[in-house]
Amino acid sequence: MNTDDRRVVVLPCSGIGKVFGALARETAYEVVEHVRPGVTELTCLPLLVVEDAEALALVKGNPVITIDGCQKECAKKSLEAQGAQAARHLQAIDFYKAHKELKPEGVAELDDTGRKLAALAAADIGALVDECLAQEGVPC
Repeated sequence: MNTDDRRVVVLPCSGIGKVFGALARETAYEVVEHVRPGVTELTCLPLLVVEDAEALALVKGNPVITIDGCQKECAKKSLEAQGAQAARHLQAIDFYKAHKELKPEGVAELDDTGRKLAALAAADIGALVDECLAQEGVPC
């Protein structure tokens, strides 16, 4: 694969009805849309579960950063169930622990404080993306 074509896949949990699930999703959107556009790509967790060929090829051919919203680690475990490993596995609650002044609220959509926290988390993940892109091969 040409290094210009390399992507880092960001795989957030679905986290329906959970504030940290919403934080995981919002952080992933922030990474892909604003922090590292063009070198990152989202994939949908349910596509892995139903073994969508395109989603499987994406996660098996690129480094993957998973972001889970709870201790059940659905994103990480779903990835592993398909024979792929996370290059980095993150827990959304750790973003909050690092910035306790920004307590997120909301489950379907984050409040302004939650979006600020997601932006800070995404900036940190941007550095992880850079590390992944700097290395040869899938793992980072």
